[in-house]
Amino acid sequence: MEELATQAFWIGLAKIIGVNIVLSGDNAVVIALAARSLPLAQRKQAILWGAGAAVVLRIVLTVFAVALLALPWLKIIGSLLLFWIGIKLLAGDGDDADINASEHLVTAIKTILIADLVMSLDNVIAVAAAAGGSMTLLILGLAISIPLVVFGATLLVNLMERYPAIITVGAGLIGWVAGEMLVTDPVLADWLAGLGVTFTQGRPSIGGISLEIVAGAIGVAIVVVWGLWLAKRHEAVEKAAPDK
Repeated sequence: MEELATQAFWIGLAKIIGVNIVLSGDNAVVIALAARSLPLAQRKQAILWGAGAAVVLRIVLTVFAVALLALPWLKIIGSLLLFWIGIKLLAGDGDDADINASEHLVTAIKTILIADLVMSLDNVIAVAAAAGGSMTLLILGLAISIPLVVFGATLLVNLMERYPAIITVGAGLIGWVAGEMLVTDPVLADWLAGLGVTFTQGRPSIGGISLEIVAGAIGVAIVVVWGLWLAKRHEAVEKAAPDK
């Protein structure tokens, strides 16, 4: 309780809330994409469960953040999972597409959990730094972020119904995060250095241009082009199929 009376506590709390406002955007996008085709009652459940899980996962990951992010291959595996999720979310309801906006609540929540687990890996360092080593501050600040994620996801679902193009933008965001994550895996550092890539505070760049930005842009292109191609193929198959 003494910690609550200090100025440092409240300054730290303000910082961590600010960080979570910024970092909750991608989580809200994933939740909205996964829940958008559910019935209204189940949609609300998916958003609530997804938002709660997002915060819990971020707390757990923050505790082990430094060790996790130092593991080789982890970001590569995570980025590939994100590419897969982004493409499937954009591709539509093909007969075998069970990772997209499913009509089943459990499947939608599973999608949210997988994506949030991966997307949180690259964000938890900022959260841990804002908490300044205080577990009380960390848990309290992240708990406050629950309504931020819920509100963001709810708003995005409503907007997606009115403006379907937002779905493509959301899937592109997932591709951007995947591309950025891929090139920052420690296992690629030596290989990238051999290609002329330099590292400043762990951030790769080549010719003065951020490699993360380049990789993010390529990630957007991969997810959007591949996802839209699959969506069109599914649509063509459905049109060609005889009515049941």
